[in-house]
Amino acid sequence: MMLFLLGGLIGATIAYAYYWRAQREAARIEEEKQALLEERQIVLDFMHSMVDAVGERLPRDELFQRIVHAAVLSTGALSACLFEKSADNMLRGVAVEGLFPPHRPIPDPQRMKLGSRARFIEQVLKSESFPVGEGIVGRVAATGRGELVVNAPDDPRIAKHDDPALTVRSVIAAPIMVHQRLIGVLCVCNAADGLPFTEIDYSLVAALAEQAGLAVHNADFLHLQVEKQQLDLDLTLASNIQQMLLPQAMPRVPGLDLDARYLAAQKVSGDFYDVFKLGYARVGVAVADVSGKGISASLLMAICRTSLRQIAPQESSPARALAELNRTLAGDIREGMFITMLYAIVDSAANRVTFARAGHELPLFSRPDPVSGAHVSEFARSEGMPLGLVEPELFDSVITDRTLAFAPGSTLVLYTDGLTEAPNAADQEFSGARLADELRALHARGAAEINDGILENLRSFTEGTALRDDLTLVTIKRIAG
Repeated sequence: MMLFLLGGLIGATIAYAYYWRAQREAARIEEEKQALLEERQIVLDFMHSMVDAVGERLPRDELFQRIVHAAVLSTGALSACLFEKSADNMLRGVAVEGLFPPHRPIPDPQRMKLGSRARFIEQVLKSESFPVGEGIVGRVAATGRGELVVNAPDDPRIAKHDDPALTVRSVIAAPIMVHQRLIGVLCVCNAADGLPFTEIDYSLVAALAEQAGLAVHNADFLHLQVEKQQLDLDLTLASNIQQMLLPQAMPRVPGLDLDARYLAAQKVSGDFYDVFKLGYARVGVAVADVSGKGISASLLMAICRTSLRQIAPQESSPARALAELNRTLAGDIREGMFITMLYAIVDSAANRVTFARAGHELPLFSRPDPVSGAHVSEFARSEGMPLGLVEPELFDSVITDRTLAFAPGSTLVLYTDGLTEAPNAADQEFSGARLADELRALHARGAAEINDGILENLRSFTEGTALRDDLTLVTIKRIAG
């Protein structure tokens, strides 16, 4: 009987032990479950905060500050800092909250007593930089793996400070990465309850750093999209203005057949041409190429065109007109920019064309040969330097006029180097020789037909290869009348 009772007691004790063990295990699982739920909620709240920050289009430094603030609220840490990695593989504190201990000992601790301690610490963190690999933060940046330091005073990698407020008791550092690319390191220091950080805390900070990386990536992408849209809008506006500056129709001049073609390699071109009447039978024709591309070249083109329109009616000499234009533009052309231009005055009543060349491509001239009857093409030479490249005195000493007979049947072709330098698939250029051959073959046709034939031959030569440069082609045909 006694043995029976003893056996029952032992069985009950074992059962009781198993019961409480099961209860403790259930409580532990429930506690971990609650911790995971809390962590999940914290991460979700952090994500929402980051989404709001990205949606507000905050500048990068303000986004970093929002991340640090959210990290302190989420983890209960006394302080936090975000260190950003620069292109030269250095780390620098870019956002801080609380009295976050500097990465290195403060060189002059007495200065901290002269003003706001928090402001001083922030200035130290944002002014110091250190290489990837140095200290806890540097190691996390080098390896891409986060670290949890439970007992920081015993870790030789952590700087020791004289000020007790800067004592590091426990620290967590986690990498902020996007697509295997390190953006920076998120670091939190000292839990508010005075206890060391735990693995659960580390898991939370690592999750926050991961979400922070996505937020930074999305913010950068959004900023790029906004900048691209703004740039596209600016380029479209500049292109529309540029198109408005080009002649909408050729002027009607007795005895002249005029046609122009203009192809931009990009939205905004550095080429331009202008054709304007100077009298009953006289017309001014200009073709120019502004160095560079984009909006700055487009604006300079607009200034140049406006100035030429004001100068041209006052000068019967193209060389003098270009000399005055060079002086006028001197204050508008920034260093490194210049304009090549050919300006011609065609007089159908006098059967002549006078032109001056400011560093531009030589014009192509053709006329019937009185001996053989063949059409002969020749380059008409003149001297000159680009506008805005040299001082007016030197420019004036070089620019010259050249006058040619321009009887019925003659043709003058002005163009930019985008035509002759257009490449084919083998990277061969169309060349001035091919252009001369085309003019020789098309000489008897009208101006529009000549330009059509030249461009058709160019398309055949390039075989769909994209234009390397802007292209302008202006043809003036002397006809009877």
